[in-house]
Amino acid sequence: MRNTRSRTGSVKWGVALAISLFAAIAYSADFNVRDFGAKGDGQTKDTAAIQQTIDACAGKGGGRVVFADGTFLSGALRMKSGVELHIDRTATLLASPDIADFPDWPDAKHVVKENLPRTRNAAFVFADEAGRIAITGGGTIDCNGGCHIKEKKDEGWTGWKYERVHDMTNSLPRVVFLAGCSDVVIRDVTMVGQPAGWSYWIHDCDRVQISGLKILANVRYPNNDGIHINCSRDVTVSDCIIETGDDSLVVRANSRSLKENKPCERVIISNCSLRSWASGIRIGWTNDGIIRDCTFSDIVMHDTSVGIAFVLPRRKDAPGWTDYGREATVIENLSFDNIRMNGIYGRPVLASIAPAEKGVLAAAMREIRFTNVHATGLELPFLAGRPGCPLADWSFTGCSFRVVTEEALPDWTHHGSAAWDRRKGQGFVLRHAEGFTFDNTEIDAP
Repeated sequence: MRNTRSRTGSVKWGVALAISLFAAIAYSADFNVRDFGAKGDGQTKDTAAIQQTIDACAGKGGGRVVFADGTFLSGALRMKSGVELHIDRTATLLASPDIADFPDWPDAKHVVKENLPRTRNAAFVFADEAGRIAITGGGTIDCNGGCHIKEKKDEGWTGWKYERVHDMTNSLPRVVFLAGCSDVVIRDVTMVGQPAGWSYWIHDCDRVQISGLKILANVRYPNNDGIHINCSRDVTVSDCIIETGDDSLVVRANSRSLKENKPCERVIISNCSLRSWASGIRIGWTNDGIIRDCTFSDIVMHDTSVGIAFVLPRRKDAPGWTDYGREATVIENLSFDNIRMNGIYGRPVLASIAPAEKGVLAAAMREIRFTNVHATGLELPFLAGRPGCPLADWSFTGCSFRVVTEEALPDWTHHGSAAWDRRKGQGFVLRHAEGFTFDNTEIDAP
């Protein structure tokens, strides 16, 4: 199908480009964790020594906490203002295999723990209202996730091959969790072995600069999201390679754990390679608030279940289901430019709003632009608003969406979320939508 109707008129942008938030954080001194008793032998738990180093560094006004020449086994760590965790290329920060080494933080100030997804604030590296912090160095964070995952035994399994060893409330929820932080740099670090917990959670933070990361999770593990940006402002992500079993890049605005509602805005993501057995890019979730003024450009995806997802699912009342917000969702003024998606097992673009009677608060999903976006996969775009909340003023310029056969992409029921996100056989769907334009855009079945 080809439609060349074009839309005229100016587009008002509210994005203040923040590519050069700051070049680096200046530090006055190095604090080597070995000087505080860390062994770095991969067997001795160095948690206390590492935390003492962080505390000493912060007490002196800030500096670099240096890991070099070894594998440093540790439980939960707490970052402090002015501190850079510098994991040298010769070093690995290895998570303890003991889940008891990752308890909740009882004195966290910025979030209401009971209102967080999974009702826990536990993490491998946690920062609470810290400023001028960084994680750098070219080394590795190994999350030791194999200790918390088991292979499914049911012959009829679908989705992911592995599942959690622990129940949801006892699992390690996150790896790096930054709550209420500002002036953050995360650069040139590799993360591997993520269990069923998000790799980086940026929650109500300001001025965050992320670049050069390799996030290499096992795609057959569930819930190991890559970079999860929530209720934050002026965040840039660039030059990252992200492979995850769950969503690679997430932009949300769930304020339920905060004292006041906060938007997620001015997020700029560019020059990234993504592989995900869920969504490459996910925008929004149940009863998120305002998500606006964000750009995604020069991104390549491959071997991914869903390309770009705007999904507002029903609010479940089942025990343990805690990931929902408290506002009517508004998603507006987003652009997706120069994106290539190859090997998409589900929908290349999936937009879906659950009915209001399912507990979903939604106000708008509007002013969404796709330019030079090209995808091949098993299905075509699925774009569906709902009565009273249509998808409004979306544009596709210079785009193409092509279908391949199941021989080219086999075994889709074992490809993560494709088992239920594919929506097989419906073809191209456009309903409860207004103001859509397709300029030089191809939507072709084989």
